[in-house]
Amino acid sequence: MRICVFCGSSTGGDGYLEAARAVGRTLAERGIGVVYGGAKVGTMGAVADGALAAGGEVIGVIPESLVTWEVAHDGLTEQHIVDGLHARKALMAELSDAFIALPGGVGTMEELFEVWTWAQLGLHTKPVGLLDVNGFYEHLLRFTDTMVEQGFLRKPYREMLLVDADLPALLDRIAEYQPPTYKWSEKG
Repeated sequence: MRICVFCGSSTGGDGYLEAARAVGRTLAERGIGVVYGGAKVGTMGAVADGALAAGGEVIGVIPESLVTWEVAHDGLTEQHIVDGLHARKALMAELSDAFIALPGGVGTMEELFEVWTWAQLGLHTKPVGLLDVNGFYEHLLRFTDTMVEQGFLRKPYREMLLVDADLPALLDRIAEYQPPTYKWSEKG
């Protein structure tokens, strides 16, 4: 099994870098491969380094433009260099059995929302999770609840987003995940 980890090129505030390292280490210890954005910087680098230090498989997917900026991690199990961000996301999704978003910036949010949308549309049935480190996703989750309340997001699709502050619990939920049978086009 491989999990795609969406995370940032920045380190964030207190605790995020160590949480990212712990994610990589825990995935490796459980025999789960890591697929991620291929960089050596920020929480991305920390996830990769944590998994590699624990003997795990780490597959990076990085756009050629970022390789020229010298941010590509050079110690990975595999590093795929692609033409751009769209190709990056498509290959990351293809190589993965599930997705976890760690705290991050706009790029992390964009990746999260894209795979969540693909799941809602039935383009894949892979679990999508948030690791809610330090309550980072509290406001986003309130916003998604507002989407449901205002009729822009059906409740089964809000519920398909798996959220936990505890990584082992989140991984257990991912392992048990069953996609909803509700169709986005149905009334209700």
